[in-house]
Amino acid sequence: MDPEWNDAQPIYRQIRDRVVAMILDGVVADGDPLPSVRAVAAESRVNPLTVLKGYQQLADEHLVETRRGRGMFVTEGARDRLLAGERQRFLAEEWPAVAATIRRLGLDARDLLSAPRNNGAETSAEGD
Repeated sequence: MDPEWNDAQPIYRQIRDRVVAMILDGVVADGDPLPSVRAVAAESRVNPLTVLKGYQQLADEHLVETRRGRGMFVTEGARDRLLAGERQRFLAEEWPAVAATIRRLGLDARDLLSAPRNNGAETSAEGD
């Protein structure tokens, strides 16, 4: 996990969000163990209780489970539940602004489907 923190939200929430991203990206799959609290705390230079609080949020959301003496593991179906929730959130919160921009620019489905894809990587304009 990247130890860069954003001051806009609590660190435990950022830890939770990073684990969610790891699940969504397939870095950890159903049944996989999470990195230990101590390892994440040492790597990120935060208090282990902060990491534990982030992990506890995941457990409260039934995305991970504690196996006594073994650690925390991603629950079966966690990725599918996250995807469903993220899709719903995107459609409710982000899509209206995206759709408005598409309409404002006069784009159609053909334009969108033929647009270059950068898979989340930033691209620079040619000739820079």
